[in-house]
Amino acid sequence: ARVYLTHFEEDYAAMNAVYETYFDPERRPARTCVGVTGLALGARVEIDRRTPGVAGAARISPHGLVQEFLNRSDKHLWAIVSNGQRLRLLRDNASLTRHAYVEFDLAAMLDGEQYSDFRLLWLTCHRTRFEGERPESCLLERWTQEAASSGVRALDRQRVGVERALIALGEGFIGQPNPELKRRLRSGELSTENYHRQVLRVIYRLLFLLVAESRDLLLTPEADAAARKRYERFYSVRRLAALADRQRGSPHTDLWEGFGVVVRALSGTALAPSLELQPLGSFLWSPEATPDLNDATIDNAHFLEAVRALTWVYDEGSRVRRPVDYRNLGAEELGSVYESLLELRAEIDLDRPAFRLVTVAGNERKTTGSYYTPAPLIARLLDEALDPVLDETEQAAEPADALLALRVLDPACGSGHFLIAAAHRIAGRLATARSGDAEPSPNDLREALRDVIGRCLHGIDINPMAAELCKVSLWLEANLPGHPLGFLDHHIVVGNSLLGATPALLDAGVPDAAFKALTGDDKEWVRTLRRTNKAERKERARAQTVMDLGWSPADAVAALARDVAVIDAGPEQSVDDIDVKADLFADMQESSEYVHLKLAADAWCSAFVASKTPNEPPITDGTVRAMNEGRNIDSGVRAAVADLAEEYKFLHLHLAFPDVFARSGGFDAVLGNPPWDQIQYDPRETFAASHPDIAEAPTMA
Repeated sequence: ARVYLTHFEEDYAAMNAVYETYFDPERRPARTCVGVTGLALGARVEIDRRTPGVAGAARISPHGLVQEFLNRSDKHLWAIVSNGQRLRLLRDNASLTRHAYVEFDLAAMLDGEQYSDFRLLWLTCHRTRFEGERPESCLLERWTQEAASSGVRALDRQRVGVERALIALGEGFIGQPNPELKRRLRSGELSTENYHRQVLRVIYRLLFLLVAESRDLLLTPEADAAARKRYERFYSVRRLAALADRQRGSPHTDLWEGFGVVVRALSGTALAPSLELQPLGSFLWSPEATPDLNDATIDNAHFLEAVRALTWVYDEGSRVRRPVDYRNLGAEELGSVYESLLELRAEIDLDRPAFRLVTVAGNERKTTGSYYTPAPLIARLLDEALDPVLDETEQAAEPADALLALRVLDPACGSGHFLIAAAHRIAGRLATARSGDAEPSPNDLREALRDVIGRCLHGIDINPMAAELCKVSLWLEANLPGHPLGFLDHHIVVGNSLLGATPALLDAGVPDAAFKALTGDDKEWVRTLRRTNKAERKERARAQTVMDLGWSPADAVAALARDVAVIDAGPEQSVDDIDVKADLFADMQESSEYVHLKLAADAWCSAFVASKTPNEPPITDGTVRAMNEGRNIDSGVRAAVADLAEEYKFLHLHLAFPDVFARSGGFDAVLGNPPWDQIQYDPRETFAASHPDIAEAPTMA
């Protein structure tokens, strides 16, 4: 294979001169390599790191040097970098948020006589792959475009597979003699919705392991070879995928029990030293995530059916089944698959037994993925909303610290598409600031990405399962071998970002506009409440003027912000560190400052939406004031506020993210899914979750 490899000098003018020498149209044969270049290194020169004293590698890593050249050049799409030990095939990725390369381990390939891997290298990097009249017409580029379109088609098929997996698990558990599980379902102690959520968390666990195993992120690099082999042969999900391809399964339950060993080891509740699995912590792996399934069993047939649906897709074109490539499937792409399940409702028949999923009225479009934002639109939004903030931040005296101090919010985060894309943008700048390389090494990027996800990103979603999925997506991106999953509970929260109070609103009191008669309200009672509210607000203003009480919600928010700062500053090197953060966060939410502020903010919002009749507890400005000051409140009023807060999912930004609102300016950037599709109001979708009887009612003539 004739591949042009040349050693570039440090400056890019020299790089262009070398290109002209080797690839000038007048000097090359009629059909030869176009739009490709390369860099050859000594065997002792690292591809990802700067090497002092080596021309071209002293100021910037060889990988970064060539990648930056590709990104800046309009004539190049592909390049090869090799030091004789490893060989990388790089592509221009100026418009992407991740590195774009394929690596071949030449030393392992030759020492191990791995002919199949060498054959793949030969077929991928042969000079004919770079031939073409134009760079974009070469075979490699055509493969890339076909892979992208095939990936979209695979996502559509995988959505069906994920739904099948969920049904297989849901049916499998209730089909086994799990008496306690069935008793709780029959009695209503365990709702169908909660059971559905627990089964979906099992899917999330399988998803996480499939990605972590394929990217070699589960076991530490120092893991014993025997332990690594033991895990791969007897406990890995890849082994289950291979079994699912060969057999239908049996009525035994040993495969689920083996999976339970892995889950308990990763949760830290039971050690597995023979596998050298490091506990990951987090709610995803905790026993509290699946309390009714921890002691339940499922037969191999249903378990393998679920694994088969997750790991294999049927290719209509070639009429063969193909394995899903979890190594190269982006977390936002995975999120689009699983997000399509969030609007499906489960139905259970314990007598048959049967578990099926039905589309919630008005949400048919959700299952098609039409709410999934296209990647080009995400990139454009980040160009316009995030990049200017990053450009300004990089001008700070300490750009790395300034970048880590950024706070970015997605108020309807879903499975985290925007947050993941933003994380890669910020991490690229952070890795550059730390290393000094315009194109940092993959290791530098991974470390920066973990720091950015743990510090800079915030998300809100009204759907609890969407918020959980967002955390899973972020964990997949930030996972480092040997490290636990970061603590994200204080950054990704559940709530309605459109319904909430602020310290300024609480200071001003409940306005009279909250007392307008709505359908079902007693108009005379509404007028009475308005008069009472106005009098209470005036009395409070007079008392503050005379006595100068000096009370402000901002004082309590500042105290909560200090608690969050302690959480963020803590280490995350072990599961114990994560547990400490979880305990600190729980203590903060149980503190008197937080409880009183939340009750007051919930009461302020409740005054607008509460039913206003003499039979309902009155909620006025006096109620808000009393709750904030911790005074005794009628139990009926407190219960009414709590019920309304749960129903409407009030979300108060100054309490959800007190550290952000304690400083001036709030969030540095707010990213959201714009209404890029046709806007058409559908009342069925509006009432689907809150009033399904209305959503499913026939249209009146």
